[in-house]
Amino acid sequence: MKRITRKPRVKIDLLQHFVYIGERNSDAAERFLRAAREAVQDIARMPTAGGLKSFHHPELAGIRSLPIDGFKNYLIFYRETKDGIEVLRVLHGARDIERVLTEDLP
Repeated sequence: MKRITRKPRVKIDLLQHFVYIGERNSDAAERFLRAAREAVQDIARMPTAGGLKSFHHPELAGIRSLPIDGFKNYLIFYRETKDGIEVLRVLHGARDIERVLTEDLP
């Protein structure tokens, strides 16, 4: 399998979504984490599975996203690297995605 790297913010994203979902349904929150983990593994096996996104900011070129199975409003944003994938964020689709991703740029 290809190498998977995660930006530090990914862990925070997952925890926030877990808490939000868990406040309503603890079983669903557990399923969310499992589904997110499986989605990342699937992406690593087939990096082109996610749709290529189109953003105005040039440093966001090459970013793809894939919805989490069973949680279609939650999207994993990633890009291919030389030896695998880099997971950038896990965001709810209702967010201003480009704004959030550009906030993470150096």
